[in-house]
Order: sequence, then C-alpha cells, then structure tokens
Amino acid sequence: MSAATDAAPVAAPANPFGQSVRDSLVIARRNLIRMTRIPEMVLFGIIQPVMFVVLFTYVFGGSMKIGNTTDAGVYKDFLMAGIFAQTVTFATAGSAAGIADDMQKGLVDRFRSLPMARGAVLTGRTVADLVQTAVTLLILAIVALIVGWRTGSADPTSAGEILAGFALLLLLGYAFTWIGALIGLSVRTPEAATSGGIIWLFPVTFISNAFVDSSQMTPWLRHIAEWNPFSATVQACRELFGNPGVVQSDAWPMQHPVWASVIWSVLIIAVFRTLAVRKYRSAAS
Repeated sequence: MSAATDAAPVAAPANPFGQSVRDSLVIARRNLIRMTRIPEMVLFGIIQPVMFVVLFTYVFGGSMKIGNTTDAGVYKDFLMAGIFAQTVTFATAGSAAGIADDMQKGLVDRFRSLPMARGAVLTGRTVADLVQTAVTLLILAIVALIVGWRTGSADPTSAGEILAGFALLLLLGYAFTWIGALIGLSVRTPEAATSGGIIWLFPVTFISNAFVDSSQMTPWLRHIAEWNPFSATVQACRELFGNPGVVQSDAWPMQHPVWASVIWSVLIIAVFRTLAVRKYRSAAS
C-alpha cells in the first residue's frame, strides 16, 4: 500500500473560528512560557520606562510649563499618561524581533506544516505580548505611585474611569503589536526587526502631547500632534485619570479623546492585522 493511500485525509474543522481561538491560545501559552524562561526580556522591558519616569520627573520636571505653572508636581501628573502610552507602544519592537527570530529559526515553518489556523501564529504572539505589556504597565503604575503620581489631581475621577484609561492603553499597545508583527515578517533578521520596530516610534511619541503641552508648539506641528493616534490615547487617559493637561482644542480627537483613541486603535488593528496575515500567507506559499 502506498504512503499516499495510508495518509489520512485532513478533515476541515467543524468550527473554524473555535479552532482558530484554540490554536491562538496554544501559541500564546507557548510564548508566555518562553518569556518566563528568559526573565531578562521582561526585566529590560520594565527598566526602560522606569528610567523615563525618573529622568523626566526629576531632570525636566521643574522646567516644563503646563498651563500657567512650572510646578514639578503638576508636570509629574501630566507626564505619566504619556509614559504609560510610550511604554505600551515600545513593546512593538519586542513583537517584531520575536516574530523575526521565529522566522529565522524555522519555527514558523514548523507551525505552517501543522493543521492549524493560518492567523493563529500571529494572533497568539500578539496576545502573549499583550499579557507582557499588562504586567509591565502594572509595575510601572506602582513605580509612578511611589514617585508621587496621583489620579484625580486636577479633576475628580472614579475607579471605573481609571480602569478604562488602562484598558485604552492596552488597546493601543495591542494595536501597535500588529505593526510590529508586520515589521517582523518583512525583515530577515531579529536585529533588523529590533531597529525597524523602534526607530519610527520616536517621532510618533515625541511629536505628540505626551511630554509637552501641544498648545505651545508651532501651528503646523500642533496640528500633527493633535491628530496623532498616540496623542488621542494620552489625552483620553489624562481625562480619565483626572490629571492636568487636558487643553482646549478645536481638533476633533482632542475634543473627543476617548472615542478617538478607540477608533484609531481599532483602525490600526484592522489594517495591520490584514496586512500581517497576508504577508504571513504569501511567505508560506
């Protein structure tokens, strides 16, 4: 009997969506276990934002003007939403490098040979990165409280609004991991993915309202900053956290930052997930 005759046909899954979810969770579990075995990956991901908190708070804190004051305490409360948002977006580089590393080592080719959903490899990777980002964000919030950051310092807020602010941050971080996934699939080495995954983030995060009051920028730069998807999440978090820096602006994302943040993040996920899965399939063919 020939090998072709012995081979059992691969039946189509009865529930493709259910299989996709199960396969994605298996891949996510695999990546989370790998993270626990390489703790320095998580450690370095935490050290960087903590350094930003300390440096911006104690080096630049007394020289930044927020509203009509240069009080370092006001700037500290203004700053933290920007640091939180920067932290979740910088996880993009880790996603890009991880996928490029799996591609280079042939692990992705092994996954392709298995009867599993095509998008599960990428979805599982981004979900695992989201969990790591959530852990990093939790630790960073504790550090922020230690250095003096307080919610409700400018306007009253509630526990639900604070949790909603962190949910928006995680949604933005998840959206950016799909950009990292596309970068990881588009380069040939993890080193290139690391560089390509982080260089473009500097103008995105600094031409925004994260570290300075955008009303003090030149008009054309302020226009870019106010329509920056990153700025919408930062503004929404300041509003939900009850922190200072919610400036008046005619730009729609600044007038409706929560809705703008959700729309931008969902749009980024829809576009870059489609491009990344298409890139993954073309690489598999």
